[in-house]
Amino acid sequence: MNYIDLTRAKIIHRETIKISGGGEDGIINLGALESILEHIQNDDYYPTIEEKLNHLVYAVNKNHCFVDGNKRLSITLGTDLLLVNGYFKIIRKFITEMENISYHLAAGKISKELLQKVIISLLNDIDFSESLKLEILISINNED
Repeated sequence: MNYIDLTRAKIIHRETIKISGGGEDGIINLGALESILEHIQNDDYYPTIEEKLNHLVYAVNKNHCFVDGNKRLSITLGTDLLLVNGYFKIIRKFITEMENISYHLAAGKISKELLQKVIISLLNDIDFSESLKLEILISINNED
């Protein structure tokens, strides 16, 4: 299993901001990002690529390590984790679907458990089942 280090994550953030339309490059909590990147390497907590990717995307999206671009960074770091581990075939679908999910994840509409189901479906390169689509729709439309 190959991982992303803090230096690479900072470069990916800077490039993500530059390429995707801008924003500030300021850091809020670099220690939180470092912790996320280290934590996914612990196979006792995250033994599978699905669990590692789920935690990475969720934690980066929710922890606001940077002033701008946290939702975008959760997608680009997730994409990079897939790339360095040979999941080339699903990259385009991952990016497309996560662009739709990341906003709702940040808004608290998508739970970590539901994100896990989305990621499992994406990594298995299968279309979302009708029940998963319905679960996403209900979560997004929930007013709580």
